[in-house]
Amino acid sequence: MHFSHTTPAVPAALTIAEAAARLDAFTVVDVRTPGEYASGHLPGAHNVPLDRLDEASAALRAAAGRRPLLLVCASGARSAQGCARLADLGAPAATLEGGTGAWAAAGHPLERRAGARTPWPMDRQVRLAAGSLVVAGFLAGLALPAAHWLSGLIGAGLVFSGATGTCGMAALLARLPHNRPGRDALPFEETLARLTT
Repeated sequence: MHFSHTTPAVPAALTIAEAAARLDAFTVVDVRTPGEYASGHLPGAHNVPLDRLDEASAALRAAAGRRPLLLVCASGARSAQGCARLADLGAPAATLEGGTGAWAAAGHPLERRAGARTPWPMDRQVRLAAGSLVVAGFLAGLALPAAHWLSGLIGAGLVFSGATGTCGMAALLARLPHNRPGRDALPFEETLARLTT
């Protein structure tokens, strides 16, 4: 277990084994898109997408006042970003190393609504979109050499994403309809209310 330098009472990261041993001691917050969340999440997790953390800061601070927060995403990258953002907002949180992918691979259950759609994880969506744009730029560049710049720009964006831990393409893809809440999803306001009680 790795501890944060600013708030020693809240671990910076939990392994799968540590989280499984005391999951009920945490308020679990899944920061993936609503579509990803619907495809399967840790038992009892609340869905607060990464791009809505600021909007949910008061509810998350209230929840953190009762029990420590554990942020979860597909791999741990977005939840680590969320932890950094919440620390700035006064709500310290831990991240789950390896995310829901590692949780499920270790044989732990995921909750999902019956009949829920299952979009691809965001990292896979980003790889498909980026790869498609690189191939399109390469092929278009055979007829129009200036089109090769598209491939170069996508490559530069991926380097920037890797260096900074942010991803503009993921932020754009998260707005697509298949990544938005389904009709039967819990309204965001209800999630916030549950976090404050």
